[in-house]
Amino acid sequence: MVSGGIALLLLLVAVVLIVYFTGKLKVNAFVVLIMVAFLFGLAIGMPALNVVKAIKDGFGGTLSSIGIVIVAGTIIGIILEKTGAALSMTQAILKLVGKERSPLAMSIAGYVVSIPVFCDSGYVILTPLNKALAKESGTSMAVMAIALSTGLYATHTMVPPTPGPIAAAGTVGADLGLVILYGLIAAIPAMLAGYFWAITIGKKYDIPSDVEESYSDLINKYGKLPSAFMSFMPLVVPIVLILLKSVADFPTKPFGKEGWLTPAISFIGDPVTALTIGVLISLLLVKKEEMGTAVDKWMAAGIKDAAIILAITGAGGSFGKVLQGSPIVDFIKTNMTGLNLGIFLPFIIAAALKTAQGSSTVAIITTATILAPLLQTLGLNPALTVIAIGAGAMVVSHANDSYFWVVSQFSNMPVNTAYKAYTSATAVEGIVAMIVVAVLSLFIHY
Repeated sequence: MVSGGIALLLLLVAVVLIVYFTGKLKVNAFVVLIMVAFLFGLAIGMPALNVVKAIKDGFGGTLSSIGIVIVAGTIIGIILEKTGAALSMTQAILKLVGKERSPLAMSIAGYVVSIPVFCDSGYVILTPLNKALAKESGTSMAVMAIALSTGLYATHTMVPPTPGPIAAAGTVGADLGLVILYGLIAAIPAMLAGYFWAITIGKKYDIPSDVEESYSDLINKYGKLPSAFMSFMPLVVPIVLILLKSVADFPTKPFGKEGWLTPAISFIGDPVTALTIGVLISLLLVKKEEMGTAVDKWMAAGIKDAAIILAITGAGGSFGKVLQGSPIVDFIKTNMTGLNLGIFLPFIIAAALKTAQGSSTVAIITTATILAPLLQTLGLNPALTVIAIGAGAMVVSHANDSYFWVVSQFSNMPVNTAYKAYTSATAVEGIVAMIVVAVLSLFIHY
């Protein structure tokens, strides 16, 4: 097998290949990751049969821990969208902060909605409401678009059950409850940074709303929406249960070392159980006439959407397993721990991958795969590492990112304006999130 230094150089080549094939040639990330796993394993001198075994073990091992969680989370997101619950949550937030603060309302709505829903989908779902509020309040669509898009982005990259953070947590072995807790904390300043960028930079660009419907007209068109309480429940209950499990697992055993309570909390707070409960609660949002065929189609759509993430996540696990069998870990331990990049290393890698190839999810999974074998060597906290990766995966969204085009096209924002107002906002948002992670790392250790 090659030396650790050569293996590290080959890893850099592998990353370049991932960026080139997924970003430039638009080859599916699953195919690229599996291909690179084979090439890297053979290049470092790993026996061919061992390469195959590592790829299979990595794929299966990764999906066994997080596969059901990703599927369940995606189904919840689809049901929240189709039943109008996402709009109901937004309406509740709007009533809380007031229509005169419409940009802030959309930032908060994005923060909440993107926890279970992909940011792309969340933006499309909330665009009619965003445009209607822009028209009614006389606010430029540039302001409203940046406020909503950055609110969605904040939790999309850092808070499970969005698939990217779930996949990263499973890959590096982080406690999912702690990832949720730290992610929710870091996402608040990130969201606020996007909001303040929207109302200071976005207001320089006057982009009118192109809709004739007012906010009131839009709400009337949708008819009776689910209650705000029930709309939030499929999201809040699983998060609370997962967080309770994390507390129950503390070394101090706050719920007792013996008896039934701790095992019961650990059972219902396991991410698989918690997200399954979330799916069952989400069904309470469905109207009677939509039960059956409609729900079946929604769930099928959720599973279809999840399949892409599952494939990429499993392929990332395969690549990670090959990396674990390489000499890189020992090389890093001997030669590179003195660089003292600390928690900034995950951020830098993820930001480089995101900027180069466009997909936040691919950047998150690839970075987690690279770092998983190195966490103990580098002395990084697994949960904070996931959040640092998520912060890096925001920097920056530009023309090679599908979300860039969703935001610009759905808000009638010219491309040059989108670069100046939106792309710059994602850079600021990611940096602010990373600053929060760095501060947390001063108090939270491995």
